[in-house]
Amino acid sequence: MPPAGAGAASLRVLAISHQADAGPGVFADELRARGDSLDEWTLPDDPAPGEPGSYDAVMTFGGSMHADQEDRHTWLADEKRLLGELIEHRVPLLGVCLGSQLVAEAAGAPAERAPEPEIGWFEVELTAEGVSDPLLAPLAPRFTAFQWHSYRSPLPPGAVGLARSPAALQAFRIGERAWGIQFHAEVTARDAIGWAERYEEDERAVEIGLDPEAMVAAIRERIGPWNDLGRALCGRFLDLAGRR
Repeated sequence: MPPAGAGAASLRVLAISHQADAGPGVFADELRARGDSLDEWTLPDDPAPGEPGSYDAVMTFGGSMHADQEDRHTWLADEKRLLGELIEHRVPLLGVCLGSQLVAEAAGAPAERAPEPEIGWFEVELTAEGVSDPLLAPLAPRFTAFQWHSYRSPLPPGAVGLARSPAALQAFRIGERAWGIQFHAEVTARDAIGWAERYEEDERAVEIGLDPEAMVAAIRERIGPWNDLGRALCGRFLDLAGRR
């Protein structure tokens, strides 16, 4: 059987990462399976591998920093400006967790500290608009997602809310080319387990009394089907990007 996307021109995709253990994960697996090319750009230390606007699609991922910490991470302002330019020029864009919050802020909706963090597995429900969204529709009406975030984004002006949990907006679409997802559809077992084992680095994980052994056990039990969902979601995004 040919790989997904066979017969179509290969895509050039840029992945923006903010730390080594929060990169494209299983999304990279899907890209390789399709024969698309992936350039990875780790901020703030690495130079851009190419002009971001020249790529067929751009994805931006998570990190332990927060979207409002420009005083500590001055490069956040530059990334927000870049994402705003990509939105303006209708470059297919997908933000994940912190990346989703940065996309939202670039579109006019600054992220805010959530009253309660979501760390672990939480149910996400699609909105009426999400049920018909080409990226998220196959997940309707609800699914259980792996999350690790203490901030959340309001809905950007003019955007469409696609999914929610009791604690946060979980997905949105800006126009027909840009999406943000709060949940970690990309995360590998190795990275998720690493986060759990180093949970004490996250003050809010400590505050909620996270049990790392229980978290690791849940990850091992659930990660296989979750990674299948993530690869499929990435494939749909790439299909949509290919229609640009």
